[in-house]
Amino acid sequence: MTDNIVVQYFIKGGWIMWPILITSFIAVSVIIERSIWWILESRKRDGDKLDQIYSALETGDIKSASAYARNSRDPLLRVIWHGLNHYHASLQGALQVAAGIELERAGRFLVVLDTIVTLAPLLGLLGTVTGLIRAFFRLGDVELSEQAIGGGIAEALIATASGLVIAVVALIALNYFSAKLAKFQFELQTAATNTEVLTGSALAVKDKESISYEARFTAIA
Repeated sequence: MTDNIVVQYFIKGGWIMWPILITSFIAVSVIIERSIWWILESRKRDGDKLDQIYSALETGDIKSASAYARNSRDPLLRVIWHGLNHYHASLQGALQVAAGIELERAGRFLVVLDTIVTLAPLLGLLGTVTGLIRAFFRLGDVELSEQAIGGGIAEALIATASGLVIAVVALIALNYFSAKLAKFQFELQTAATNTEVLTGSALAVKDKESISYEARFTAIA
């Protein structure tokens, strides 16, 4: 019975219900895909190994820190590994490139949801206009005027309501995923900054040791 009612409302909504249906399908697909992606991504985090990397960098052991981060599924560790693997050239640049790649993956399809938030109400509004136009065109027929007005208003309200529902759902999902992305960006920035600071300290320690060794060697000579 429910399915029949849904189909009846869909038919009464007019032709505009088909693009609205396609829009809803895209929105639901993106929401499901992003939800699964974030769930799987959260399971890849390895806080213990991240602490090991920081500890190794604090002692100046860059090679061990890089070895800890190698082949990790954790996006934070992937960024750190990419930076440590290129610290001799440009640590900061390598970290920024790697972080940009991770952010692009995390923000995938958000522009689609953003578009749907705007598009769905506009499609509903278009259905409202076409429904009212159809009703006014039939007002000249006395026998069909009541039926035309009722059908036109029903078409207008169904399309508008459908577009608004899709927009509300897409907006909630967009804000949720945007918040997740902002938090993820902060974590990447924190990891990159810690890596840059600790690596700089490790290199400074090595330079001091090298200078001290050269001074002792010169004094002996």
